[in-house]
Amino acid sequence: MTEKLIKLPFEEDHFLALWQYGSSEVAGKDVFLTHGTFSNKRVMMGIIDYLVGQGYTCWMLEWRDHGGSSSYPDKYNFETIALEDIKIALDYLYDVQGLDHIDCITHSGGGICLSMLLIQMPQYKSRIDSVIFFGCQAFGAVTNKRNYYKIRIGAFISSLLGFIPGQVAGSPENETYFMMKQWFRWNLTTDFKGDDGIDYKEKLSQIRIPILSVCGGGDLFIAPPSGCASFLESYDNPLNKLLTYSIANGNLEDYNHGRILHSSSAKKEIYPEVLTWLRK
Repeated sequence: MTEKLIKLPFEEDHFLALWQYGSSEVAGKDVFLTHGTFSNKRVMMGIIDYLVGQGYTCWMLEWRDHGGSSSYPDKYNFETIALEDIKIALDYLYDVQGLDHIDCITHSGGGICLSMLLIQMPQYKSRIDSVIFFGCQAFGAVTNKRNYYKIRIGAFISSLLGFIPGQVAGSPENETYFMMKQWFRWNLTTDFKGDDGIDYKEKLSQIRIPILSVCGGGDLFIAPPSGCASFLESYDNPLNKLLTYSIANGNLEDYNHGRILHSSSAKKEIYPEVLTWLRK
């Protein structure tokens, strides 16, 4: 699988890493991907390898201060990633690469950021054919008292430290408290509002792009199935589809937040569903 790093400049002396995999010349076979918090391109490499093998070109964005992107000392949050990082990447694909339409695949917070962009900058909606969420929700993590207190304690400790070490979540990247305090607030209040007061939850129904939401039965905290369902229902689009993978549903395992996207089991039974969705 061929790999090419494209450095997208933002601000002085900083760049975003956009990775190109595959080189299909077939129109309609370009997929934009991005990860979530505490993560980088590694979590997406399984699905990228699979799709390239099916003739797709994959464009993988790593957020600022993540993976191959340059380190960034200033504060940023979900809206920064949405309105700056993802926008810069899409502008490059449309204006420089000359792509007319793309499909999008996101993991966790990447889907939150993409949704925020499409609400604040609706001109991008007409050039995205479909979206696939993996483990994505913004306001449904509190399914019991244990989860509620985990969020409260996590928010308090990270406010003191100023960041959350990635190893706590078994992940390769750290996240700052400034970044995560939005997610803490959304899930504790069940609101989904930006720092400027915009009500994203109320406006999700403005996104009419078909969405396939994939969640794992063993994801009990970050993106539990009920939270993913509530998030998807807020888009209020009959074309959307929710798939929950669990042993109870006849699947190979109770997938957790990472394995729903990056595992040998996912390759066997989830990736083919993604391919079917893209081909529609």
